[in-house]
Amino acid sequence: MLLGFEVSVAIKPKSEKTNLSFNYADEQIRFVRLPRTEGNGKILIKVLPDCRVQISAPETASDVQVIAAAKQRARWIYQQLREFRSRLEHVRPRQYISGESHFYLGKQYVLKVIENPTEKPSVKLLRGKIEVTVREKSAEKINALLADWYKARAKEVFARRLEAMLEQALWVSEKPPLRVLTMQTQWGSCSPAGRLTLNPHLVKAPRDCIDYVILHELCHLAEHNHSERFYRLMGQVMPNWEKVKGRLDKMANSLIN
Repeated sequence: MLLGFEVSVAIKPKSEKTNLSFNYADEQIRFVRLPRTEGNGKILIKVLPDCRVQISAPETASDVQVIAAAKQRARWIYQQLREFRSRLEHVRPRQYISGESHFYLGKQYVLKVIENPTEKPSVKLLRGKIEVTVREKSAEKINALLADWYKARAKEVFARRLEAMLEQALWVSEKPPLRVLTMQTQWGSCSPAGRLTLNPHLVKAPRDCIDYVILHELCHLAEHNHSERFYRLMGQVMPNWEKVKGRLDKMANSLIN
């Protein structure tokens, strides 16, 4: 499942990645055309939190047809780009110093960096703070320690939430294998063989957002594309999934920063 907003556009029935663009309002909107081998002859438009636009289309569709379909949704694409740009203006690059705010399970914690040359480097969650001990203060080392800590926490949390969500996913007969892998544009994915992959950054989100992503991927075990049947199934197991997804989308830039 990709980060950001997406929409499908009907199109008449190039497998290579292609850079295309069109003009709307006061700007040129550039996008990457990607091959789409599944689905029902529609193209899929995605606007990602980093303001990249991706459009997946059947290889039988010409670039002219893809651009024409994109223009049909030009206003929507333009609005999403404006919204994401506005959010990015308020996201400052991490400096990994004491006083910064970091997320874990939807809550914000103050980072406290302790320099101690004789103590083993560690990360602890204590009294509303994420406490990082390092032998020498270095943004790179603190970042690496936090990344490892988040990944370890993610493995524990995701395993528990997968067990809980399997109770709702009655179509799944066996627990699928799960791995945790850092991804730049996806919260999760489901392989053709049925393996779930989740982004460790997701552990920074509220629990219902984690549950939503897991359920989304479990639904792909029954429906391998974003068909009407897929969304019906998603609505059955999580009726408020669109609201939860919207909240996760709004937090995306802060969580992956």
